[in-house]
Amino acid sequence: MNNISNIHDCFGCGVCATVCAKQIISIELNGDGFYEPRITDESKCTNCGLCLDVCAYSHDDLSLKDRCIKSYGAWSKDEAVRRKCSSGGVGFELGRTLIGEGYKVCGVRYNAEGNRAEHYIATTVEELIPSIGSKYIQSYTVDGFKAIDRKQKYLVTGTPCQIDSFRRYLQKFKKEDNFVLMDFFCHGVPSKLMWDKYVKWAEAKVGKLTYVSWRNKFTGWHDSWAMAIDGTDHGEPVNWHESYNLLIRGKKSYLNSRLSQGDMFYRLFLSDACLGKACYEKCKYKYDQSSADIRIGDAWGSHYKEDEKGVSAAIAFTEKGNELLQRCNCELEPLSMKVTAEGQMKSCPQKQWYHKMLMSDLKSSKHDIQRVYNRYVKLRRLNSRMSNPFRSVVNLIKRLF
Repeated sequence: MNNISNIHDCFGCGVCATVCAKQIISIELNGDGFYEPRITDESKCTNCGLCLDVCAYSHDDLSLKDRCIKSYGAWSKDEAVRRKCSSGGVGFELGRTLIGEGYKVCGVRYNAEGNRAEHYIATTVEELIPSIGSKYIQSYTVDGFKAIDRKQKYLVTGTPCQIDSFRRYLQKFKKEDNFVLMDFFCHGVPSKLMWDKYVKWAEAKVGKLTYVSWRNKFTGWHDSWAMAIDGTDHGEPVNWHESYNLLIRGKKSYLNSRLSQGDMFYRLFLSDACLGKACYEKCKYKYDQSSADIRIGDAWGSHYKEDEKGVSAAIAFTEKGNELLQRCNCELEPLSMKVTAEGQMKSCPQKQWYHKMLMSDLKSSKHDIQRVYNRYVKLRRLNSRMSNPFRSVVNLIKRLF
């Protein structure tokens, strides 16, 4: 069959489900907790091959061929926006600028009721607010992507693999001119199984989740790997109709957990212990490899090491992207790519030998997030001892004597 029926453990971008005229492709979680396509009725497949044509996973090259890279350190001129956003607020300012020019935005929000990140359409600045900040879990794209009218103008944001597939989709229908595409420096996506266990732990403290924020800078930008969570038992509900004033001024949540204090979600996510198979084996989007018009992220590195307000790395890969950066409400400091992306990953994460063990624990109903995390700590310690046997022997001798 000339379709995606044999594709598994892919990027889960969902563009194949978007392009299918027969609507026989669904995007579902596989056994490891990652999105992948399913053919719901192969008898209706016409073998048109569109699903494979738009699939970035099935191509070795990038969909964007002609690139002109210009990179900046950037931040919003609006102090409230800069304070609220994960880094410098460039992503929000780009969305706000384009909405003012008649565009719609297909961004990502966290759906607390559905317990997932998902793409959605924002037509006003107020509707754009839920897209503020990073969401370090894989997003469900299908509803958002299918709601896009190719005849209208959109800013579409997503992971680099999602955006690469989406550009192939636009190229197929010759609609690139109507769209601005934005991705970000991506570490990889963790298993939904891990997030579900983390949510269960959090709900024991706050009740059914009503609000989640993955990053805040209440203790500074460099210590902003933080989870802020409210639930039905604790925390003020968010009125999204009045979201702009509430969230731009900053919202302190009932449960706050930081990487620097041992947050289990961040420790497991950043350990590369439970990422998707494609993140380890098929990612071709690190550093300066992108099919977006603009890539954003944190400008980690020595150049802004004293800054605690937050600075975005902003890289334009097309002239369209560079022109948009120039006219949005941001300060831009031209820098080399080497400086702008100094702290970003330059190659795929490496799968650890204990990856299968942790995935097995995540699948088990007997293991909560604390037990999974404790297992990870023990395995990491063992890995360190195996990697440095001489140091391990020296430490053992010190303990004995």
